[in-house]
Amino acid sequence: MLDIKWIRANPDKLDESLSKRGIDSVSKSIIHIDSEKRALISLIQKLQHERKEKSSSVAHIYDKSSTDFEEIQNDVKLINQKITELETSLLHHEKRLSEIMDNLPNLVADDVPYGTNSDMNKVLKECGTIQNIKFPKHHYEIGKNLGMMDFNTATKMSGSRFVILKHDLAKLERALINFMIDVHTTEFNFFEVSPPCLVKDHAMYNVGQLPKFADASFETTTGYRLIPTAEVPLTNIFANTTLLEEKLPIRLVAFTPCFRSEVGSAGKDVKGMLRMHQFGKVELFTIATPEESNREFEYLTTAAETILKKLCLPYRVVLLCSGDIGFAAHKTYDLEVWLPAQNCYREISSCSHFSSFQARRSLSKYRELCSKKVDFLHTINGSGLAVGRTIIAILENYQNSDGSVTIPEKLRNYMGGQKLITPLTETVF
Repeated sequence: MLDIKWIRANPDKLDESLSKRGIDSVSKSIIHIDSEKRALISLIQKLQHERKEKSSSVAHIYDKSSTDFEEIQNDVKLINQKITELETSLLHHEKRLSEIMDNLPNLVADDVPYGTNSDMNKVLKECGTIQNIKFPKHHYEIGKNLGMMDFNTATKMSGSRFVILKHDLAKLERALINFMIDVHTTEFNFFEVSPPCLVKDHAMYNVGQLPKFADASFETTTGYRLIPTAEVPLTNIFANTTLLEEKLPIRLVAFTPCFRSEVGSAGKDVKGMLRMHQFGKVELFTIATPEESNREFEYLTTAAETILKKLCLPYRVVLLCSGDIGFAAHKTYDLEVWLPAQNCYREISSCSHFSSFQARRSLSKYRELCSKKVDFLHTINGSGLAVGRTIIAILENYQNSDGSVTIPEKLRNYMGGQKLITPLTETVF
């Protein structure tokens, strides 16, 4: 959510930021509705004061049958009617303003490049060595040949975009989760938590998922939503709280299953594990002061990059352009891993700086150490990493010609010293 006071003072800057996203200007509408709303509030307060004075004067009239008493009573009655009418109009204006404000995206950072789509994103760097793999197989072909990636059985019980991982691939998934969390907690001082995977609508609203992206998540019949990312519960830990500046920054890490309806993704990445309704993800989250937030954004991104470096997976860092950046994001880096079978880079992590956008919705504040002034916090989060896509990257980058897959060195201790994943000779189902 944006600050209405800032919009009043900077209407042109708002429209400029919206224009970069390809959105029509709305500042005139906002200021017009806001001005009418404020005028109504002022008029209501004036009438309430007038009513109070008249009601007080009644107490000094001892003859309740007098003309003065009757006139004042009629005046108060008319004032009450007028206040009711104005309050109805005020509610209408508040609703209109809220609808516009709730659908306003965050302001893009000054260093975010202008662009209309992902083709105009800016590649900042490429890291790692791309191996020359002759006739590389897709991850789903490798998984099938190993006998450890079962889409058919999953589809029978859950429909498309689900998978069952078996044996060593299930073990690899567990190893990756533990490895990622160990790196983030021991090397980068993130604090591990295990949050709920079901949340109320207000929690989704606080991070910017609602109302705009209501159809992108799974909703239960009892008023809950399955989380699309651990960003939702982690951000809401600090909702309606005021933290002391000396306690900041706070860095959290969590593994959760994530659930997405993938509305609008029909026909995209139909084969394999790239786009699933359910997937595991290790999420990084930081809450910081505005002065610290840019540094913490870079720090969090470095933590996510470190996983790729330790796994020796080729990747690149991409700065998203104004037309590709997320609704709530102020600035975003995508980490894209190399997939040999696709002969291209694919997103494996998205790290975003949200400035005070989410904090304003969730009322997450801090008290400055010296001045004792209370202000809104800044939030930052990113995948560290998406576990399923990391499995994809390992299968494709570590595949061998005999059908086996080499286990990255950093994961071997997490897999009991195992160095290779070889095809199953038999399976229990």
